Amino acid sequence: MIAAYQARCQARVDAALDDRLQPPRAELERLYQAMRYSVMNGGKRVRPLLVYAACEALGGDLDRADGAACAVELIHAYSLVHDDLPAMDDDDLRRGQPTTHKAFDEACAILAGDGLQSLAFEALSDARGNPPSAELRLAMLACLGRAAGPAGMVGGQAIDLGAVGSQLDQAALELMHRHKTGALIEASVQLGALASGRADEHALKALHSYARAIGLAFQVQDDILDVESDTATLGKTQGKDEANHKPTYPALLGLDAAKAYALELRDQALHALRPFDSDAEPLRELARFIVERRN
Repeated sequence: MIAAYQARCQARVDAALDDRLQPPRAELERLYQAMRYSVMNGGKRVRPLLVYAACEALGGDLDRADGAACAVELIHAYSLVHDDLPAMDDDDLRRGQPTTHKAFDEACAILAGDGLQSLAFEALSDARGNPPSAELRLAMLACLGRAAGPAGMVGGQAIDLGAVGSQLDQAALELMHRHKTGALIEASVQLGALASGRADEHALKALHSYARAIGLAFQVQDDILDVESDTATLGKTQGKDEANHKPTYPALLGLDAAKAYALELRDQALHALRPFDSDAEPLRELARFIVERRN
């Protein structure tokens, strides 16, 4: 089921992204080439899938979730472009292709990331592919801003850079990853719920519990794959975390315990969805997929 759902949602968000990544004038062609390269060269589209699945779980219209689906993928893509830069993780490979600063140049990659970040907020700001209520769109903009900024993803990256070579306990490691990875995943679910126009307090609370669990599970599985998988399968350099002396769940807990923790988090996510009916089945499948994926 998840493969068909993923293909359908990928096609939908890719069409919307393609429309938003057209250069408005010839002088910006190279910048937009770098932006398109950073977004359209593959990727699982997990965050847009979560937007669509959360919207569907509440009986919402997906035509009102396209803006949010684009926004979270644009933020994710920008973060990868900047993370790969020499000043950050200094990586040469992403999704099996040269990283943006290798395919273009470092200055162009910085500007491409900046452009993608700005475009994400533009994607949420108008009525195209969003709820007609300006008040609701403002709430969605605030949600994305918190998740992407220093209280979320950017803050997590700062903690990560400061932790290189350090020994972190599990609480400190989870704090880092709830910011760096989990914040945008949590926002994806919340944005999908808000886009439905049908999210009440109880639904948002249950979806928040679900999203917190899968957000952390995603990072635990990433850490496991960095140990178990290979560069060709991952599409990025395998073993980079260990080489850079970064704290990870397998290093802290051991590989078997890290795998058990990922499954525990999956089960927490599934438990949080008990109040929902079969419309939430894609969310359930995504929770399973996150801890079963091989890249």
